[in-house]
Amino acid sequence: MHFEVLVEDQSGAIVVEAILQKIFAATAPAPTYRIHSYKGIGRLPKNLRGQIDPQKRILLDRLPKILRGYGRSLLTSDAVLVVIDLDDRDCLQLKLELVSLLEQCHPRPNTLFRIAIEEIEAWLLADLLALKKAYPRAKDSALNTYVQDSICGTWEKMADAIYPGGSVKLKALGYPLIGEIKSEWAKNISPQIKINNNYSKSFQVFCSGVRRLAGIAI
Repeated sequence: MHFEVLVEDQSGAIVVEAILQKIFAATAPAPTYRIHSYKGIGRLPKNLRGQIDPQKRILLDRLPKILRGYGRSLLTSDAVLVVIDLDDRDCLQLKLELVSLLEQCHPRPNTLFRIAIEEIEAWLLADLLALKKAYPRAKDSALNTYVQDSICGTWEKMADAIYPGGSVKLKALGYPLIGEIKSEWAKNISPQIKINNNYSKSFQVFCSGVRRLAGIAI
């Protein structure tokens, strides 16, 4: 089996790849996958053939065209895996919009949508042993204020625990440094994550969905 994996940014790509490696580690033959990272999440166009700016690699803006292409090119045994952050959206509404978009594709690619709540840093914060192994000096005073899978400014909580000067300092420095730091967190923490010790519900839903598609017993 083969997965085409779409994520909204580089840090997400790093986290997702580390998790897929762990899920497939004991599977023979292991599914193959290719990860495509974009430069932001954007918005779903109102119809399947919405106009896009070809110069911009924004995931949701391009998703209708991408899914149409996969519907024509992928084998029936293959799958598309779309992983995005919820941010401040309504989760049920976003999922309904994604499913509605998929239903307009003819032929329809085998597609799994998974949403990190609020941001993919929630999956890193959900395994404190992994986080502390990567960052032994992480501040418990900041980590203890985080409510798992809540809409609370997740990456800012991570920054307050790890980054010198916290989220205030990092926000002042702005992008692209924020993206670079998020990728650094992903590289350092995600290899340490234990799948069965992760307390994020959205993480576990992601893992169970991938296992189901790949035919891996849970």
